[in-house]
Amino acid sequence: MTGGREMRRIGAEERRGRLAGRQLGGGAGRVEDVVAGLVALHATDPATVFLSVAARLGGAPGRAVPALETALYEDRTLVRMLAMRRTMFVLPREAAPGVYAAAGRAIAVKERKGLLAFLAEGGGWDERWLTEVEAEVVAALAEHGDCTGAELSRLVPRLREQVVVARGKPYEARQNVASRIIRVLAAEGRIARQRPAGSWTSSQFRWAASEPLPEVPAAQARADLAGAWLAAYGPGTEADLKWWSGWTLTDTRKALAAVGAEAVQLDGGPGFVAPGDAGPAAEPPPPAALLLPALDPTPMGWQDRDWFLPRSHRADLFDRSGNVGPTVWWGGEVIGGWAHRADGTVAWRLLSDRGTEAAAAVEAAAGSLAERLTGVTVTPRFRTPLERELSA
Repeated sequence: MTGGREMRRIGAEERRGRLAGRQLGGGAGRVEDVVAGLVALHATDPATVFLSVAARLGGAPGRAVPALETALYEDRTLVRMLAMRRTMFVLPREAAPGVYAAAGRAIAVKERKGLLAFLAEGGGWDERWLTEVEAEVVAALAEHGDCTGAELSRLVPRLREQVVVARGKPYEARQNVASRIIRVLAAEGRIARQRPAGSWTSSQFRWAASEPLPEVPAAQARADLAGAWLAAYGPGTEADLKWWSGWTLTDTRKALAAVGAEAVQLDGGPGFVAPGDAGPAAEPPPPAALLLPALDPTPMGWQDRDWFLPRSHRADLFDRSGNVGPTVWWGGEVIGGWAHRADGTVAWRLLSDRGTEAAAAVEAAAGSLAERLTGVTVTPRFRTPLERELSA
């Protein structure tokens, strides 16, 4: 009971219908609309960003790549940021200050603390040394414009310094300081990733100096982010939001209370929806086949996924660290997986039988995706058992 009223029950079937209508529908007008509708796109693997958007956009194959490159590198309406769960995301520029205050700032603090320990233990350098090197990096970018990490190391010689890790142990090694220093500067928003040195699947980004993000109160930012997550992923549980955001349980509960989340009853226990979203959802769209990439935000959006992804599929579709591989969807549920082969074909396998209509739709979707990927081979950064098997 909540406020004297019985909590509405939202079962798994209705949840799948909501998911299909809100996250899996095609035909969105702009790439920015797709990103905003999912709150943020996982970007640890650069290809995920493009494939996640392409799967949800209508129109000709390949539309997503130039549109996303324009949004990321020319119009700058989308940005990359280290945020929830210390994961790289792409999100709307206007959301960046709030996401940084809600999740990114605490991660940046931890990253700097770890970097200082790394430098002190392996090289004997202190915070003053690091501050000087960081100032040189920012000054070099301001003077020379966008640079790769290698170009920055030539412009700032101290980036080529090395530290000794695991000193005195059999696996002692030397590591360059450049990547760690650049990572912390990016986590703090002092520099930003620009167009990669290679294709859209490359993770070798160029770097540019960046203006500091506006200050946003952390508690308000967490409430706003919780509201955005509920609107896109609700209903979900307290545990789901805690996992997705990386917050403590206390901060999660405060954010849900601050945003006025409405309690509902799910099959597995209590859950929450955005204010005013507890009523019956709109009629879900007709089932359609969708091939989502590894680390897509939809399968990664909750801690508990039983209502759309059977436990029996997990050994095939996830790696040992909990990273999801490429998935095949039908009617708001995961029914299989896919892989991109070196010969350009897209191989797939259904793990749940949903009839001949679903199988035919998946086959057509796989053919369309293969056309979209002409000229490039996409191999997920985190390989999963079924993806490895299908790609062989």
